[in-house]
Amino acid sequence: MRYQHLAYLYLILSLSTSAYSSIDNYIYPYSSPSFSEYGAVGLIRMPSARFHDEGTIGFVWSKNDPYTRGSIVAYPFNWLEASYQYTDVGNALYSNVKSFSGDQTYKDKGFDVKLRLLEETGLFPSVAIGIRDIAGTGTFAAEYLVVSKFIDIDRTSFSSNYISTIDLTLGLGWGDLSYNKFNNPLTNLSDGFNERTIIQNTKGGEFSPGRYFSGPMGIFAGIEVPLPNLFGLRLKVEYDATDYEEEGFAFGSKSFSFAFDDVRGSQSRINAGFTLPVNDHFQVYGAFTKGNTISFGFSLQASFGPKDPIIKKNDPYSPIENAEIYKELADGNDDYLAVLIMDTLDQNKIYLQKANIEEDTVTVLYAQNKFNSHAMASGRAARVLDEVTPDYIKKFHFQNINAGMILYDIEIDRESFHKYKEDNIYNLAKKDIVLSSKIFNNNDYNFEPQQSYPHFFWGLEPDVKSQIGGPDGFYFGDLRLAFKSEIQFRRNFSLITNASLGIYNNFGELKLASDSIIPHVRTDIVSYLKATTDFGIKRMQFNYFKKLSPNIYSKISFGMLEGMFGGYGGEVLYRPYHQSFAVGAEIWSLKQRDYNQQFTFRDYQTESGHINLYYKEPIYDITFAIKGGKFLAGDSGINVDFSRRFKGGVRIGAFFSLTDISKQEFGEGSFDKGFYFTIPIQAFFTTYTRELAAWGLRPLTRDGAAFLQHSHNLWGLTEPGQSYGLTRDWDDIYD
Repeated sequence: MRYQHLAYLYLILSLSTSAYSSIDNYIYPYSSPSFSEYGAVGLIRMPSARFHDEGTIGFVWSKNDPYTRGSIVAYPFNWLEASYQYTDVGNALYSNVKSFSGDQTYKDKGFDVKLRLLEETGLFPSVAIGIRDIAGTGTFAAEYLVVSKFIDIDRTSFSSNYISTIDLTLGLGWGDLSYNKFNNPLTNLSDGFNERTIIQNTKGGEFSPGRYFSGPMGIFAGIEVPLPNLFGLRLKVEYDATDYEEEGFAFGSKSFSFAFDDVRGSQSRINAGFTLPVNDHFQVYGAFTKGNTISFGFSLQASFGPKDPIIKKNDPYSPIENAEIYKELADGNDDYLAVLIMDTLDQNKIYLQKANIEEDTVTVLYAQNKFNSHAMASGRAARVLDEVTPDYIKKFHFQNINAGMILYDIEIDRESFHKYKEDNIYNLAKKDIVLSSKIFNNNDYNFEPQQSYPHFFWGLEPDVKSQIGGPDGFYFGDLRLAFKSEIQFRRNFSLITNASLGIYNNFGELKLASDSIIPHVRTDIVSYLKATTDFGIKRMQFNYFKKLSPNIYSKISFGMLEGMFGGYGGEVLYRPYHQSFAVGAEIWSLKQRDYNQQFTFRDYQTESGHINLYYKEPIYDITFAIKGGKFLAGDSGINVDFSRRFKGGVRIGAFFSLTDISKQEFGEGSFDKGFYFTIPIQAFFTTYTRELAAWGLRPLTRDGAAFLQHSHNLWGLTEPGQSYGLTRDWDDIYD
């Protein structure tokens, strides 16, 4: 075939190198791979077989007329790249009805995936396979198989001022990457690969596996070269296989008869540009594409996979002043020792709730809201007790209480803890640690600080609501001042409130109403947004918690349970302490709230209930959660959620739902799906905190598969104290 000589050339270059490169010397001084304008790691427009490290999250923005594209990219594994694309097609209207579209241009959403098939070695290249727009409208749909290879140039022949490393890429493409129109060799396997069908569902949202890798095939190639002594500047040159006669046409070129500008054709298949890494997290790029278009953009990315934070912490443990004097005063005086423990723990943001001092053992029941790692919290508590307790104390028990429920009991041998502390040999210390779960019993303690209920906690913080895309405008936002509070009437009975005051918004311009034919349990979101521009109460929820046994937790809740529903119900969870699974159930009686989110209700009532199954995969720390039962709109089915937590505390997850309503009843999108990630706030600060920043994306808000978003679900509440989490983080004990 016509492309064979390119493959041979690539193979010769790969094998003729005198030495092979590693990722360590990829683009000095910054080693992070660069993104293409489509969001995936690659060249300019073409993909490559390169990946970021697992746990990396990135944002990419690019402008290549007529497209303006924003991408969120995540790497749940070293071998998987997943990205969400949102593209403004500037040469076409939102719909073919001018009166409906106004001046709003066409918007396209799409999911892309890329999988590594083979990791690069000395002789063999990195190999990857990818799919663009895997379940969207097909506007930019393409599939590809790509290889990339680092080539080291013999440094003995050149000075250090010469190029020492290049990165070659060669790929085969289908769909939008099929300009060359070669015969598809996959037709030898099945006639189904012969023709590439046009997507019939103009609303998109469905998987179309019958189209993948079908139709004619194209070839693309490129090279990326680091330029020495130019702050990491990289030159990129590629042969572009984009079929510009079809790209951007969601359902075939004839579907865009409503475009107000013709798509600019390609005058050249060679694109050239550069990427400049400003630092390890920020890159800018510029390129000349198609022989007639200048493109530019930037990317932000950070790796949250490693334990080490992005910003180093300046929040070390502070030794107790005059500890030896305190130890002597506490010798034989349990009352003084208990008060001393309370005061010294408080200095470390660990708050004593109860204590028991008996013979050679000290037990402390504490609450804390500073450390994500409970191993770190226990380690700092152990340091305090090791400094101030008399020498006859041989064992420490640390019990964390939350919502009136003891999440764990850690027994630490003092001699072992002290012995290995100086050398930070936490693995040896771990051998003398006993983890268990227990029920709170007031009779187990002989000391309790004076305290009177209720306790009141509150805070103020900014809150931003956003709606992206739609015929009314690209972006609508609402800046608010949020008031969050908790009133504890007892340890296990509390009221949480989340209210906010509007500062600025443009929701008044929203016009599009819901077209759903099932109960509007979510699609009336526009009405809620417009009615709460001044003030709204998102949640006012009473919670009563009870730990029924060492492995069974329960919760009863009532009030304004979320922004759209109020009512009452409860949850129960069976979670064996030393196991990786849990089984739970919940049931709710609900009524839809008025749009103003205050204390009145609409007519719609419903009952919702689910069986909840959880499994924690121990090797990669992946959580699988299945919720099955009746949803808010009366439909029944399952919601499947899977997420991976990394050592740095970041969680990357995705979900989908399948119910008994038809695709037609569900509407655009066909079924519920989306992805999300959470990032510990402490990654960006020098001090520790348990606060999380969460971001999620559901491409479309529909009514099917909607479930109650009540606060303090039992799985999340109990997660920090499980034995596998404490064991996983035990290297924090000597932080």
